[in-house]
This record gives sequence, structure tokens and C-alpha cells, in this order.
Amino acid sequence: RIIDPASNLDGVRDLLVENGKVKTVGQKLKAAGATVINASGMLVLPGLIDMHAHLRDPGRPDKETIASGSRAAALGGFTTVCCMANTNPPADNPAVIEYIIAKAKAEAVVNILPVAAITRGLKGEELAEMGRCFAEGAVAFSDDGKPVMRADVMRRALEYARQFDVPVISHCEDANLSAGGSMNEGEVSTEIGLPGIPAVSEEAMVARETLLAREYGRVHIAHVSSANSVKIIRQAKREGTPLTCETCPHYFTLTEEAARTYDTNAKVNPPLKTKGDVQAVIRGLKDGTIDVIATDHAPHTTEDKKVEFNQAATGLVGLETALALVITRLVGTKILTLKEAVGKMTAAPARILKLAGKGTLKAGADADLIIVDPKAEWTVDAAKFASKGRNTPFNGWKLQGKVLYTIVGGKVVVRDGKLTD
Repeated sequence: RIIDPASNLDGVRDLLVENGKVKTVGQKLKAAGATVINASGMLVLPGLIDMHAHLRDPGRPDKETIASGSRAAALGGFTTVCCMANTNPPADNPAVIEYIIAKAKAEAVVNILPVAAITRGLKGEELAEMGRCFAEGAVAFSDDGKPVMRADVMRRALEYARQFDVPVISHCEDANLSAGGSMNEGEVSTEIGLPGIPAVSEEAMVARETLLAREYGRVHIAHVSSANSVKIIRQAKREGTPLTCETCPHYFTLTEEAARTYDTNAKVNPPLKTKGDVQAVIRGLKDGTIDVIATDHAPHTTEDKKVEFNQAATGLVGLETALALVITRLVGTKILTLKEAVGKMTAAPARILKLAGKGTLKAGADADLIIVDPKAEWTVDAAKFASKGRNTPFNGWKLQGKVLYTIVGGKVVVRDGKLTD
């Protein structure tokens, strides 16, 4: 069953790949000398695109490398991964962008696309070399991990990025409101004695970005986690504001209760919120307010996580669990159809980032595709991850949906659920 939301296809077909491209999709295809993969009873989907991941390269090979991150992506069904700029040194100049692209060419088994910084050193004060980074191959701009607190700097970034027609991805957090906090401010934080971050820290910046987008250019809002954020974005979109947004699997599967046992794997930024927020995020996915499901894959060492909750690094690994969480929690419960869910992980990110030939199985597109057994059940075992990060709150969860094959540019990189190299 081939599902390709970009070409509105959902049906049983054959698919022929030739010279790294999709040659044709049709009934009972024949091709002399072709290698045949029997995918009957399986789903064949465009390779997933992750708009938001941290690969820690350059700077922290102990947390992740482009090689290890790309293998984790392949196992999870992602054939294209956009890596964020908060590396060490940050991707705020063309040399770092060039390094990431060269390293990906040498070591990655999937497509790696760099996201360049908005500001120098991610300090939020002066614009980075955006034009030169774009020319070198950056597909978007973001200071993700840190908010651009100054509205005048964000305005200039939007005006500048508009020339290249690429989005500015905003990490929405008012750092003055969130300062010192380590989980969502509310009943649970009070009961367990952890300093809280109010939801308005995210929402105030979401509101600012919607107003700036209306005046100065396209904004993509990262990791939406709060009910009011969804409401603000929904209203802005109704008014025609050039705005897109994403959420991540942990924001529609977990609440702040996951932090009650001081499990630092549940420490993320923005923090996990209430049941009401989770329901609002799910509604936003269902009605199309939220365009994309990304991972915000953020690998950390055990040393960074096995400390007091307040001191622990924020983030979790998501590349190897995202698709199964979507199938289990959104498709299995009839919140989204398979076609809608797949669209949020393929066609939508390809459209927002203007990635020609990606996120679709139309004839002539790059042969990036995956074969998924939608009924296969498996148990998350972090010890077996290809990612160097083991920091997942989903360890031990039983999930449905297993990637059997990942094909990138016509090359099989995952076969029978295992990496080929």
C-alpha cells in the first residue's frame, strides 16, 4: 500500500526505482533485471523528513556524530534530517556549514541538511552571515536552544531571510520568564518542589512571532507544546499570517507527570505540560493548525542526565521512536489517518523547506522511501539504539509500526530492520 500525500495517493501499487529516482508508480509493473522487494501487506511511504534534530557535530562526538545520528535516522525511517545550529562552534558561518555538508557526504547514510544560526554565537545580538550560509547550503535559520529575545534582531532576520525564501525557525521562550525553571510550572512542580517554567514563557514569544511574521516574513515555530500557543497560531493562520509550526511526539504522548519521579529523560525544553495542553496539541494536529511532526532529537551523555533534575541537560532522543509513536498514538487511536500523519512527516516539511524531489514518490522524485510493517509490535530498548544518546522516556514502551527498509537515493541502507553498513 503506497501512501504519498504529496500526490494524493493511497492505494496498492508497484513502484519502480531507477538510477536513484522514482521511475514510475503503477499497477503490475515489469522491469527486466530489477531487484524485487515484496512489500505486500506493508506500507511504502516517502522517506520521512525531520525538520528539527541535534546531531552535536561539530563539537560533541561523545553525544552524537553525523555518522551515528544518520544511522539512528535511517532505522527510524528518516531519509532527510535537518540539523540545528547549536553545535560547538555554532553553525553561524559558511565554514561550519561547509564542514557539516562535507562530513555528511563522507559519513552519513541519509541526507543531512544544515540549519544555520540566526545570530553570531547564538547570542541574539547581531545577525550571523546568513546569506553566505544559505549560499553554502543552509536550508533555514534558527538559534534553536536559545530564543532571539530582541524583537528588532528577529525583525531583521525575517527581512533578510525573505530574500532567500527560506523560513526562520523560532525557539519560542521568554528567557526572563523561564530563568531558573526546570519543568512546567503548576501543581506537579509545586508538589515535588522543582522550580517551574510558566507556559506563558512560550506563549508570549509565539504571540510576538505571529505579529512579526505578519509584517516582515515567514516564521516556522518549533516544538509547540502549549494550548494557548496552538490557539494563537490557529488564529494567526486564519488571518493569513505566513506562519507554520511543528510539534514533537513527546508533546502529544507525555504530560508533566512524567517528571514526577524526577526522571531527567522527561526534562525537555519547552517542558512537558498538562493533559489539557496535550489534548490541545492533538486537536491542533487534527485540524491542521500544526503542520509538521518533528523529533527535536537531542542526544546527551549519561553524565549529563544522571544528575539532579535541576542540573540535568534538557532533551531526549527521538529519531528511532517518532514514527512508531505517531502510528501508535495518533493513527491507532483514529486521531489522524495514515495519510494525514505521513503528510506531516513528509510533504509538509518538504513544502516548508522547499526541498525539491523530497517528501514524495512522484515520478522523477529522489528515491528516498521506506517500507513499514504497520502491525509489527516492538518494545523500545534504548540500549540497542544506533544513536549515541540513550536519553528516552519511552524505554520499555510497547509500540506499533516497524521500519523494515529504508532506501536513500535508491540505495538500501536498512534491510529487514537492520542497518546494511
